Amino acid sequence: MTKMSRSQLTRRGFVTGLAAAGVVGGSGMGVGFAQATSSMTGEAAIRELMAGNERFAAGKITSFAEDLEILKAKTVAKQEPFAAVLSCADSRVPVEIIFDESIGKIFVGRVAGNIVTPEIMGSMEYGVAVLGVKAILVLGHTNCGAVSAAVAGKEVPGQISVLYQHLMPGVRDTHGDVAAAVKANVAFQTRLLRESSTVIAKAVKEQGVKVVGGVYDLGTGRVTLV
Repeated sequence: MTKMSRSQLTRRGFVTGLAAAGVVGGSGMGVGFAQATSSMTGEAAIRELMAGNERFAAGKITSFAEDLEILKAKTVAKQEPFAAVLSCADSRVPVEIIFDESIGKIFVGRVAGNIVTPEIMGSMEYGVAVLGVKAILVLGHTNCGAVSAAVAGKEVPGQISVLYQHLMPGVRDTHGDVAAAVKANVAFQTRLLRESSTVIAKAVKEQGVKVVGGVYDLGTGRVTLV
């Protein structure tokens, strides 16, 4: 890949630079968009995620056998995920497992509090523009430590407080209710991802890409769309 200059590493230059480097092909969506690698619609991609979560919650997962086949095939040349998930970094939320999807099916970004930072935004844009994902799910979870800390507003060590600036816009009006704050944060981050990226907004409008939010219940194992 051609080395990019600092000026190219802007939101607009991100995809354009990839196109110039030969990573992205044209598709009628404008400069820098890839041909979608999945034939699914956005609606179908969300349905597939939720169906997999139902299998997981019911203890009927099917993806492990497929994982082994994929590993044996050693398919290292490409990936063709149908959806992207922005999840909290919490170790109790193993994204591929809770949606019963095998290797290469979900493009996952993880960060405490499932917040949209410039790095996360760029990653999700890559999923849409280069990998052709048809849906993005912003996934919060019950009893989220990052959200709880932001709601409490207590002093924390190191760089943990850096998360607060991304969390507070969504949770400040939830009056200390952590469950409500988790949902409000998901709704805020989902809206931010859908509306503040020109790449994703264009894909939503012209290609039917879906950007939705959900909350994973640590107790039941079920994801509820919000």
